[in-house]
Amino acid sequence: MSSHTRVLGIEGTAWAASAACYDSGTDDVFIESDAYQPDSGGIHPREAAEHMHDAIPRVVETALEHARETHDGPETEPPVDVDERSSSGQQAAPVDAVAFSRGPGLGPCLRVVGTAARALAQSLDVPLVGVNHMVAHLEIGRHTSGFDSPVCLNASGANAHLLAYRNGRYQVLGETMDTGVGNAIDKFTRHVGWSHPGGPKVEAAAEDGEYVDLPYVVKGMDFSFSGIMSAAKQRYDDGVPVEDVCYSLQENIFGMLTEVSERALSLTGSDELVLGGGVGQNARLRAMLEEMCAQRGARFHAPEPRFLRDNAGMIAVLGAKMYDAGDTLALEESRVNPDFRPDQVPVTWRADESDLALGREEGSVRGAEAVVDLDPDAGSATKRRERKEYRHPELDERLRRERTRIEARLTSLARREGVPTPVLRDIDPRQARLELEYVGRQDLRTSLSPDRVRDVSRHLARLHRAGFVHGDLTTRNARVDGSRTYLIDFGLGYHTDHVEDYAMDLHVFDQSLVGTAADPEPLRAALREGYREEGDECVLERLEDVEGRGRYVDDS
Repeated sequence: MSSHTRVLGIEGTAWAASAACYDSGTDDVFIESDAYQPDSGGIHPREAAEHMHDAIPRVVETALEHARETHDGPETEPPVDVDERSSSGQQAAPVDAVAFSRGPGLGPCLRVVGTAARALAQSLDVPLVGVNHMVAHLEIGRHTSGFDSPVCLNASGANAHLLAYRNGRYQVLGETMDTGVGNAIDKFTRHVGWSHPGGPKVEAAAEDGEYVDLPYVVKGMDFSFSGIMSAAKQRYDDGVPVEDVCYSLQENIFGMLTEVSERALSLTGSDELVLGGGVGQNARLRAMLEEMCAQRGARFHAPEPRFLRDNAGMIAVLGAKMYDAGDTLALEESRVNPDFRPDQVPVTWRADESDLALGREEGSVRGAEAVVDLDPDAGSATKRRERKEYRHPELDERLRRERTRIEARLTSLARREGVPTPVLRDIDPRQARLELEYVGRQDLRTSLSPDRVRDVSRHLARLHRAGFVHGDLTTRNARVDGSRTYLIDFGLGYHTDHVEDYAMDLHVFDQSLVGTAADPEPLRAALREGYREEGDECVLERLEDVEGRGRYVDDS
């Protein structure tokens, strides 16, 4: 038989009833899709499931027919013996395995797809492969780009998050704190009275728009869309031209996604970014990401549109990798999972692990937001927030000025609360420049230990008792020198008395440990131990709630 792997993939998490045939020998992907189109509003789970029930058999039969027609493979391969039989006595199957999307997604839709995949695998007498839909978005980008270990931004209807490979899994470095990016945009377009899908209509209207101020919410590498959606609806109701609101929605929402993507690149040391998800078809989002990567010397890749929207091609491609790794499912273990998170998936099909690029400790150091000129001999560090070419100039100017002032104020306030921070020597908000004392011989990610992490979490507890948060406490924003651990870069901090905000501050630090540590669990335990010593127990309880929230529920 041919040495290459052939997989039939089935996708049906929400919108698209899709089937595909992938041949690893030719890298050919054949896709047949039939998308659900609601009459009005957003997705209706019952209607979507009914669509899957009707459409899945049709698209599967088309993909299966393609598999049969191309069964012999390229002319350079020896022909398959037509008399070869499977173990059940039937003619040899035209594929080696059946892969299907196990989740995340809408339960009724997933169950239709799971039933179809099990029946087909039994009929063909081939193994079954269960694929995580969001990991498939990442892997199709990695596959088509040829990148080694990229950060992935997934931007789809019900989801928005950043993934990177670490410790045998794709870790979630940041994600939406409320709704998915596509659903958020659809909420506005339904308010305006536009039919589904809303994203292309916003993109078209934005071509004639001008910038108006809207909320911009980033917390570390997490982000929120609820405030900007409420404000956009209110602006429209107040008579602001819909073109201006659409233009500003794109500039702010996609600016947020691009900013957190750059922060993830900085944290992990990666210089590769791939895009996944249906919202990735938006030209403005792709342009922003491409511009950001060009500015920092990174590489960017967006797959062709047929691989960005929900499709079975990515399920078949990842299914083939999993099959080759022996990662198949017994029928009795193939239950679908509507809340299937990407960080729950053991990555069996790759064993490479890139070391973190730790950067230099002298000269100019580039972070996600600024360039810092370090002069250890003079004991000084000069920080300059760079202009971000991808952001609208008015928005960029406001963020650079505000964050410079916030950093200066909160750095000094934290110091008064007993938290080691650099001494502020000079500030120029107009030029977004700070001159600070040089502190620490290295950043925390080069010397991670439970004791260091306990120190940092005690510092956080002191900030919270004083009524403010750091806002972006990653392993790059803490510095160590001897027995002292300093906190730096308070530019995303703010005053608050909400337990939720304190819990999110801890969550940002917790996720940075997961994303950078070789063995994060002892460090995560130390984080909680340290905070418990000086902080409020209710913040830790809320942290558990934050971590346990499922963010894959369609609320459109």
